[in-house]
Amino acid sequence: ITDLLDAVGNTTKAATKGFAIGSAALASFLLFSAYMDEVSAFASVSFKEVDIAIPEVFVGGLLGSMLIFLFSAWACAAVGRTAQEVVNEVRRQFIERPGIMEYKEKPDYSRCVAIVASAALREMIKPGALAIASPIVVGLVFRILGYYTGQPLLGAKVVASMLMFATVCGILMALFLNTAGGAWDNAKKYIETGALGGKGSEAHKAAVTGDTVGDPFKDTAGPSIHVLIKMLATITLVMAPVFL
Repeated sequence: ITDLLDAVGNTTKAATKGFAIGSAALASFLLFSAYMDEVSAFASVSFKEVDIAIPEVFVGGLLGSMLIFLFSAWACAAVGRTAQEVVNEVRRQFIERPGIMEYKEKPDYSRCVAIVASAALREMIKPGALAIASPIVVGLVFRILGYYTGQPLLGAKVVASMLMFATVCGILMALFLNTAGGAWDNAKKYIETGALGGKGSEAHKAAVTGDTVGDPFKDTAGPSIHVLIKMLATITLVMAPVFL
């Protein structure tokens, strides 16, 4: 019964995340418009469009797209490292307290909870720093480059390109991660009902692997991108005067 409810939950959760990424996209678009208005106000020059035919601006767009993939990879890798820590802790407890396997002794659950809680904070430092630092570094580097090459507002243009490419790429990546993760989870549950050979079959082994990859997809990297694209837009807006 609970497996069926879980399967329904995965589907509805994927739909909910679709609304969430839609709201994140709208918020980012509004913040992008505010960024262009702010640049126009501070620079006293009309700033209404970004030309990606300019090589530097195109490079900024590429950096924005790559940022999404790097962030997602780091988030998924963090889940893998944390899971391995928990596995090692469980193995240690089984070795040191053999009574656990015979139901004579209770495991130390709090230790596993502590590992996961501390890792959740520790492992997101690097992806978080990437999201905060990248638009600032890119904006400053291209501002200096624009100063020496006689291209005013180059820093602001490159950051604008980076933000829009990251937003578009982030929307598609978040939808992919959320949907794929839920689909792989439900595929495993479907096989466990007896379809395609049922439990223990080769199809089930493959589905378990898919579910293992799908969990960080739908529960870590996918939802994190919602926050990432909003954060990029907010930081870009706040730091706009620095890029001029």
